[in-house]
Amino acid sequence: QVQFVESGGGLVQAGGSLRLSCAASGTTFSANAIGWYRQAPEKQRELVASISVSGITNYADSVKGRFTISRDNAKKTLYLQMNTLKPEDAAVYYCNYYPSYRQYWGQGTQVTVSS
Repeated sequence: QVQFVESGGGLVQAGGSLRLSCAASGTTFSANAIGWYRQAPEKQRELVASISVSGITNYADSVKGRFTISRDNAKKTLYLQMNTLKPEDAAVYYCNYYPSYRQYWGQGTQVTVSS
């Protein structure tokens, strides 16, 4: 059973930083591209960043230069370092395969950014 468990969210002031983690289980983690996604209230879920099997990264334009995605295959863990946070970054953040699979969405972790 594939499972992704996100953590590390919280309340931060604008300009601050957070590091999100996503622990994977039941999957051959190293053999798959993985992504961070987010969903703000009344908005569709969107891809924030992805990382390929070989470590190639891609970012949404809105987070380029501020967010960094990384993976530790030995720990089966995905990370998202978020710097210079803005109020518009507030959302529930999820990890999933890239492209995503509907059945593998977890609970996500809430990020709140105060202005």
